[in-house]
Amino acid sequence: MSREERILNNARKVVAMTDNTDQIDGSDFFGEGMYYQALTMGRDLHAMSLHYVMFIPTLQGQTDDEQLDEWLTKAISRAVVGTYAQTELGHGTNLSKLETTATYDSATEEFVLNSPTITAAKWWPGGLGKSSNYAVVVAQLYTKGECKGPHPFIVQLRDDETHMPLKGIRLGDIGPKLGINGNDNGFLLFDKVRIPRRALLMRYAKVKPDGTYVAPAHSKLGYGTMVFVRSIMIKDQSTQLAAAATIATRYASVRRQGEISPGKGEVQIIDYQTQQFRVFPQMARAFAFMAAATEIRDLYMTVTEQLTHGNTELLAELHVLSSGLKSIVSWDTAQGIEQCRLACGGHGYSQASGFPEIYGYAVGGCTYEGENLVMLLQVARFLMRAAEGVRKGSAKLADIGAYIGKTGPKTSRLTTHYHYTDADLVADLEHAARKQVFRAYDRLKKAQEHLSPEDAWNSVSVELAKASRWHVRVYLVKNFLNKVALAPQDLKFVLTDVARLYAYDIITSSIGAFLEDGYMSSNQMNEVKEGIYECLAKIRPNAVALVDSWDYDDKELKSVLGRRDGNVYPALLEWAQNSQLNRSDVLPSHTKYLGPMMKDARSKL
Repeated sequence: MSREERILNNARKVVAMTDNTDQIDGSDFFGEGMYYQALTMGRDLHAMSLHYVMFIPTLQGQTDDEQLDEWLTKAISRAVVGTYAQTELGHGTNLSKLETTATYDSATEEFVLNSPTITAAKWWPGGLGKSSNYAVVVAQLYTKGECKGPHPFIVQLRDDETHMPLKGIRLGDIGPKLGINGNDNGFLLFDKVRIPRRALLMRYAKVKPDGTYVAPAHSKLGYGTMVFVRSIMIKDQSTQLAAAATIATRYASVRRQGEISPGKGEVQIIDYQTQQFRVFPQMARAFAFMAAATEIRDLYMTVTEQLTHGNTELLAELHVLSSGLKSIVSWDTAQGIEQCRLACGGHGYSQASGFPEIYGYAVGGCTYEGENLVMLLQVARFLMRAAEGVRKGSAKLADIGAYIGKTGPKTSRLTTHYHYTDADLVADLEHAARKQVFRAYDRLKKAQEHLSPEDAWNSVSVELAKASRWHVRVYLVKNFLNKVALAPQDLKFVLTDVARLYAYDIITSSIGAFLEDGYMSSNQMNEVKEGIYECLAKIRPNAVALVDSWDYDDKELKSVLGRRDGNVYPALLEWAQNSQLNRSDVLPSHTKYLGPMMKDARSKL
């Protein structure tokens, strides 16, 4: 399909999908809601993706009661289609430098929205280009001559009847992307557009008719929408990696290539340890990320309930955790999908494999809703405050960061991988994380002796990002092991191997962190490696059953290589024969160019 055809088809599907939401449990967006959308839309988004994921949650979280009554019913009933316009052409994660302005005019009780530069253009919001007629627009709020920072406003963009852009508003589609091209990501510029004072979402911050600004009780109260999106991203990314691992595992069980023992016939490529080493860690990551997605969902729901009562106790922890997980999960997912593609050899390069679509859909997660390195540096600010608190003896650390204040063992307790307890495994990972946190902290303090705070931070940013990665991975391992410990005994036996493989892979990927200070010996590290090889061998008989537990239907997986029935080769030939180029035996490219060339060459022989 062309982009126009895809956008038209996706609009048809989203209307049908939302016409039939009574078929699912609408209160379970993380579960049935996301699955329902995935089954309907495939690996693509649609005109109302941000309407449901960002526009409505923002209304629910940041409007006062009067605004909620005015807008929520319109949004839920689909009387309006909204998007969320925050990112600009010139600024993404650095929200404090957004250039779109909203200047309050007390004489008319209106805000004047303006895009003073080209780089102030809103850029990337899904559905903004051609579909949405309203948006939550984040702009710098000016009142009484002072800038109060970025604030959200609800703004009408298009006429309710004609759908034409309103006066002073210029918007459109930004063009094709690497993936997700059934969605009209857009640009938006304002030319002195006036909106009512009450267009400012006023649950927390307020502007009175005379222009007096009332600040929110907590500076992070407006983070709810971003945290919500990052929370569901973790679930979404984990399902994409799981799909890739399913395809690679199933295909490796079908594909035969080479002989391990001469004369005994070709073997399934899944029997090669190198293939297991490439694919099984991706499977383990997918399980670990799914376990984290469940936890972050539950924490988000808890914090959302607490915020309605003005309780911000867990908000910082949720912001840090969702930022860190978003970064680590999206990066590992993108890398994992590519490893699964490579594991399928040349056929993995074909669109029949499903990998190009999976990768094109998932890799955007590394940059949207916060560029990954910026997210890690946000986590690092929390870690540096925690480290300073520990050094001063005043730290009050939640469970996820409690290890920073611990005094762990001086050397690893590992004897053999057979006797490597969960507690000792976690203690070793916490040692590496704690050491990196304080390495970054000490370097930062030293840099601050001769540099400005900003320059000092920049000079240590690589070490800070490393500390954040360790912090998040410690959480992922602990959470995964805790989930496995609660599993029924027959499942626990199998899943323990998967969880151990995930943890061992992290350790052996960072050998220096454990060897450099003598915390581990080379013999102990060799034991961890032996643990990996044993996990691979024990997972091998269960590998197909493990990926089948995700229950991907062939229509959902959309991969010839990952077919559940294993009938890959006839299906691959059928797929090729259905290529549009095979509708005719002789193409115009031959008739017009190649044929005359060959005929002319033959005449001269």
